Amino acid sequence: MTRSRKVLLAFAIVVVVSQIPFAYRRYKLGHLNAVIQTVNSSRKSLHTQQNFTEHKGVMHVHSFLGGHSGGTFEDIISAAQANQLDFVVMTEHPARDFDTAGLTLKGQHAGILFVNGSEMASSTGERLLLIPGESTFDTEKLTVTELATKAKTRSALTVAAYPEGFKSLDLQGLDGVEIYNVYSNARQINPLFAIFDVVWSRHSYPALLFATFYQRPSENIRDWDQALAHARLTATAGNDAHANIGISLNDSSGNTILGLQLDSYETSFRLVRLHALIPHDQGLNNDTLLQSIKLGHCFVAFDLFGDSTGFNFSAESGANKRIQGDELKLQAGTRLKVDIPVSARVVLFRNGESKSDDSEVTTKSYDISETGVYRVEVYLPQLGKPVGEQPWIISNPIYVK
Repeated sequence: MTRSRKVLLAFAIVVVVSQIPFAYRRYKLGHLNAVIQTVNSSRKSLHTQQNFTEHKGVMHVHSFLGGHSGGTFEDIISAAQANQLDFVVMTEHPARDFDTAGLTLKGQHAGILFVNGSEMASSTGERLLLIPGESTFDTEKLTVTELATKAKTRSALTVAAYPEGFKSLDLQGLDGVEIYNVYSNARQINPLFAIFDVVWSRHSYPALLFATFYQRPSENIRDWDQALAHARLTATAGNDAHANIGISLNDSSGNTILGLQLDSYETSFRLVRLHALIPHDQGLNNDTLLQSIKLGHCFVAFDLFGDSTGFNFSAESGANKRIQGDELKLQAGTRLKVDIPVSARVVLFRNGESKSDDSEVTTKSYDISETGVYRVEVYLPQLGKPVGEQPWIISNPIYVK
């Protein structure tokens, strides 16, 4: 064998061996997909939210208007339909010469509620989601506190986006915090590894590629828990959907000849969702949705790993019944309750510290004898490592006073 052939053979062997981890990960994703299907097939319908209807949707979505995306309104509406969403909260980047929040999707489209919002940057770089949106603020001269306070004059909901960029979440006028953001988590990926994972797994498991980098946002949750000691802040999640990662070859008219879209809206909307609880007699509209989020009558769920519909975290004290986001006075017989559509591991937190960790739970009650801020995280260990070690559901708190 000649030297050149030996070199080529050695190179071929190196290439083949280097692909073994990615082929194995594709196999693992196939196994995970099968387990998810089994988990979903075992779920039970729950009707535990008295007087409330559950609506699922996504927050932090961008279109072509903000300059960082080529995504069209048609793309977004179609993706929302494919995911059977009830609502989509748009958060357009501002533009100098036109009102992106005013021009974006809003109102009912294809039976889905769209709310127009903005993603605004303060003078020091912190970012706020304002809902409904605003494009007239001179944010280069406003601190994040001034921006939030000014937003309150027009009754806009204010949510801290990318909380890792905030010095403190103890801000006047802040309604919520984006404890999880898909983009922030994805930045931890090794780009070279990501390319090969896409080559091996994108065709069969485009959304489950998310499982290769999903991690509990521990630092954000810690900061949120600390802020809850002084203020009421609703936890939300950001899909941060742009549909701007990929490669395309277009003709002179802009039509795509060949394209590879890695973060389509349809895929992004499958990853993480916000489930909002709205009184039966009010229905879903702009006002009721924003009120639900403001009050914390909602929870974060990574529905890619299992349908979380019907999850319930509630409290009872005598004749008083409360749900996530509510306040309850401590008295004899005060009890928290969790209901889950499938068997799961539930961790109960009080003031940010784990108080109970139970496996194989579908329904569980907790007798409460101390005041505090209580919330739960739900896990699906049956999915295996590493996904089963990351939260499936993160509730909003119940405040026991």
